[in-house]
Amino acid sequence: MSAVALTNVRVFDGVKLGDPTTVGVDGGLITAATKHAERVDCHGAALLPGLIDTHVHVTEVAHLRVAARWGVTTMLDMGCWDAGIPGKLKGLPGLPDVRIAGNLANAPGSHFVKHMGFGPSSTVTGPQDATRFVADRVAEGSDYIKIAVEDPKIPGTKALSPETVTAVVEAAHTAGLLTIAHVVSADTLTVAIRAGADIVTHTALTSELDAEFEALLARRQVVIVPTLTMMDGVVRNIGGKLIMRVLGTVIPGMRMRYDHATATVATFRKAGMTVLVGTDSNDNVKTPAQVPYGESIHEELHRLVAAGLSPAEALRGATSAAAGTFGLSDRGVIAPGRRADLLLVGGDPTVDIAATRDIRGVWIGGTRVR
Repeated sequence: MSAVALTNVRVFDGVKLGDPTTVGVDGGLITAATKHAERVDCHGAALLPGLIDTHVHVTEVAHLRVAARWGVTTMLDMGCWDAGIPGKLKGLPGLPDVRIAGNLANAPGSHFVKHMGFGPSSTVTGPQDATRFVADRVAEGSDYIKIAVEDPKIPGTKALSPETVTAVVEAAHTAGLLTIAHVVSADTLTVAIRAGADIVTHTALTSELDAEFEALLARRQVVIVPTLTMMDGVVRNIGGKLIMRVLGTVIPGMRMRYDHATATVATFRKAGMTVLVGTDSNDNVKTPAQVPYGESIHEELHRLVAAGLSPAEALRGATSAAAGTFGLSDRGVIAPGRRADLLLVGGDPTVDIAATRDIRGVWIGGTRVR
């Protein structure tokens, strides 16, 4: 791997683009030394840390290849019925770095078991079963723990009790692992946050968050991964069905609106919570919506800005804030000694987030994506 000096680049520092400078890449790392490096004139393009997609579902090398071409250099898998599938995608040179949740905690008889292929080991029978569940995830190589917090008021739903959710969070923390809670409503957000979950993923879709919830946020720090692209798909593909529209007239928990999702983002931002970028990318026809790999992270950035984040905030949610939340201390910023995960784009994405789509170059661990 030969050394490269990227000259005439404007580096994103987490807030703005700097003046044109030179960034060196050598041995897979960013370096200040560029004396013997091949020089590449970038003509004033913007240099960003490689993008971190904090919510994906990957099962094939092809998923990684597509994502890499769109500037995604780290992919955090958020659940697979066979942890060995995404686990085999770890550490592949020149492709996005993959981390995994493995099997997610869910209730016996849930749709995750009945329809999504998750096995009996993924179900948690009660608080007393939490330690066993986490131990199984550690044994399968999970990097963090995913918990499905479902809403029992929705007809046909099997949900973990709040006490069980709390027990899984505590067992995961005892094992030194972060917890990510899958949520679907204001009530499930409340259960997850009261349980001490570190991160919640998805948003409320059936209502806005009230003053009582805002008071809860004032007491509990939590990170959110809204997956607005997926939320829009859920509203269109599930909420838009005739039966759902009819039921929604009598059961508030069945009435879905995308503006509730963007309102969730606004509430968390107002409370000072960290908002990360995750797409829920998948190609599984059993999911509410299939979200494309790679390209969708640029759609997610656009949607987050439309929901009220500044372009710089959205970019931090896919770079430094994502790396910091998940303990990936070797990436997320452009500085000597960090992984050379880099995205070169035209324009100024801190002014116009659409500029992230004007991709001029991608490097993963110092290897340029061709």
